[in-house]
Amino acid sequence: MTERDMTALGGNGFHFEDIPSEDVDRMEALYGPLGDSVRALVDAVIRTEADADTIQQARSEIDAVTARLRERQSDGPFGIRFNRAGRAWSWGNAAVGLRNAVAPPLVIVHGQDGLSHTDFELGAAYEGPPGKVHGGVLALVLDHLMGETASTGGRPTATGTLTLRYRQATPLGPLRAEGRIDRVEGLKTFVVAHISGPEGVTVEADGVFILPRWARDEHDGRPT
Repeated sequence: MTERDMTALGGNGFHFEDIPSEDVDRMEALYGPLGDSVRALVDAVIRTEADADTIQQARSEIDAVTARLRERQSDGPFGIRFNRAGRAWSWGNAAVGLRNAVAPPLVIVHGQDGLSHTDFELGAAYEGPPGKVHGGVLALVLDHLMGETASTGGRPTATGTLTLRYRQATPLGPLRAEGRIDRVEGLKTFVVAHISGPEGVTVEADGVFILPRWARDEHDGRPT
């Protein structure tokens, strides 16, 4: 990450932190399991059939833990943090945030063949129709996967348009999303993607991702 990148990213939810990546790894190891525990709690709250006394006791204990965590916290959302090594972490992100119990979280893998994919599991917290994933959650997954795919090779992008075609209902459980760059035209990167379950592709998508204004001086609208 260049000095220009760091200057352009400053503010607007982007936060430069002058810390080594090893410290980021240690924080990740600390907060990741906490996020997993809260995800398990969300699932348990949805599916529990405990008696009233147990529910009231659990609520009191959860409220007490929440109060302890709020004794020291940052103002506003987490944003995106980055260091001089180019390491970035967005732990509050709704798709990949390891500290956000809303996020599955997704782990995006970028292959040498230009394809990106993520294997993930969506449980009770993501239900729309009975036993099926909410369509908005599928849009969230595809938007993030496709955005990361479009931004490979050091070319940052932001979502311009996203079109989804729901081929069949997507069952809760293990799923896979795949994306690839179709073409690049000036400031625009065109990406195609899909989500598949045990019975094949459930959702297809195509999107246009735009080079943001802060990066245009450096890239000058040229494909990279």
